[in-house]
Amino acid sequence: MMKNKRTNTPSGSRRSFLTWLIVAAAGLIGISLAVPLAGYVASPALKRRELRWVDAGPMDDLPVGEPTQRDLVMTITDGYMEVAAVKGIWALRLATNEVTVYSPICTHLGCGYRWDAGEKEFKCPCHGSVFDLNGKVVGGPAPRSLDRLPVKIENGHLLVQYKEFKSGTKQQIEI
Repeated sequence: MMKNKRTNTPSGSRRSFLTWLIVAAAGLIGISLAVPLAGYVASPALKRRELRWVDAGPMDDLPVGEPTQRDLVMTITDGYMEVAAVKGIWALRLATNEVTVYSPICTHLGCGYRWDAGEKEFKCPCHGSVFDLNGKVVGGPAPRSLDRLPVKIENGHLLVQYKEFKSGTKQQIEI
């Protein structure tokens, strides 16, 4: 007669406990390394662009009551990349020595417009939008006035925060 040999191993053996302990420790170490790494990689994509004040030149060069086109030379940081860019603006110096700065982009479809000194109007060549000296729409399909940019004057220099806005909408939506 053959005897049936049965080996009974207890369910809570030392070996299974140590295996569980090693897996738990490795998982804890993996999570503690993955969370900061994921934050480091994803944070630039989640952060809004920082608006910087850019020097638009001396105030003395701006004629009173006549819009002047100026270029802003700026550094744009997008994620990990930094790119040098040149953006245009229209600066209007008032008799009170205040300055209004307009974005160079038409509010209709995003074309660049020009100043017509003879008719004292901003004109967009794409679809015929016309704006007065204060940036208000006086003709054409533009849905809103010209977009104004934040301005401050320090040490005789004009400083501007360049922003871009969505074209074709009645509301001014920053992009």
